[in-house]
Amino acid sequence: MKLVTYRHNGKTSIGKVEADRIIDLPRNDPALPDTMLALLQGGQDTMARARAVRGDYSVPLSEVQLLAPLPNPSKFLAIGMNYRKHVEEAARVGVQTPPTQVWFNKQVSCINGPFGDVHLPAVSDKLDYEVELCAVIGQRCRRVSREDAASVVAGYMVCNDVSVRDWQLATQTMTVGKSFDTCGPTGPWIVTPDELGDPHALRLRMWVNGELRQDDETGSMIHDIYAQIEHLSTAFTLEPGDLLATGTPSGVGVAMSPATYLRAGDVMRAEIDGIGAIENRVVAEPV
Repeated sequence: MKLVTYRHNGKTSIGKVEADRIIDLPRNDPALPDTMLALLQGGQDTMARARAVRGDYSVPLSEVQLLAPLPNPSKFLAIGMNYRKHVEEAARVGVQTPPTQVWFNKQVSCINGPFGDVHLPAVSDKLDYEVELCAVIGQRCRRVSREDAASVVAGYMVCNDVSVRDWQLATQTMTVGKSFDTCGPTGPWIVTPDELGDPHALRLRMWVNGELRQDDETGSMIHDIYAQIEHLSTAFTLEPGDLLATGTPSGVGVAMSPATYLRAGDVMRAEIDGIGAIENRVVAEPV
């Protein structure tokens, strides 16, 4: 399934995409919840019920506004330095290779829709892009082995880990520079694992104003998704709807020579094969 949160005629709901239409889940089956988080929290039985919904009520995809599929997760975590070529380019600008997985928080207030504007902060001119595959946790879990990790994933979506580089590098945690409002575009939908196939065999790309900046395969991760889940769940419980941004490949603006940051009017397009694309315009932050 491709699961979406969408707005149509002023009403927000959830649905599944089939061809060029969205089949509304709660309207076709009132026993289903009307938010994505509640759908995931319902577990496998609720997801099976969603799969069985027929298209008695649907709307054209072209007539809706797609929103962030999961606007209110309890956690939005991201791993840094997880693609081999990205580690190499980071070393060229003085960032050392970490000996283990390096995780940071993106505050959930940064979450943005797949086509929402991204603000160029009034306090910085060092805004940067990072295309990433985002894994969505589907069940409450702790101490998950790498071998069992696939079973706790509800699906995958495209993420742009937009970063305010000077604020990011000012502290070891990186959290503030990764969490400015609007700097977490996700979407356009959650693709369930049965439809996507192997998440480590996907091409991911980022364009800025039509220029290809990033282009790699998810198989180039240093720590694959299942190792990431094993690592995190050793420390704390993962909850349904938690978001894991799984790393970005080489080609980010800060590593270009000279460093090339985003400006108002720039358009970022992040695309992952098997999922789709999100596109976000940079605009000056309202003051």
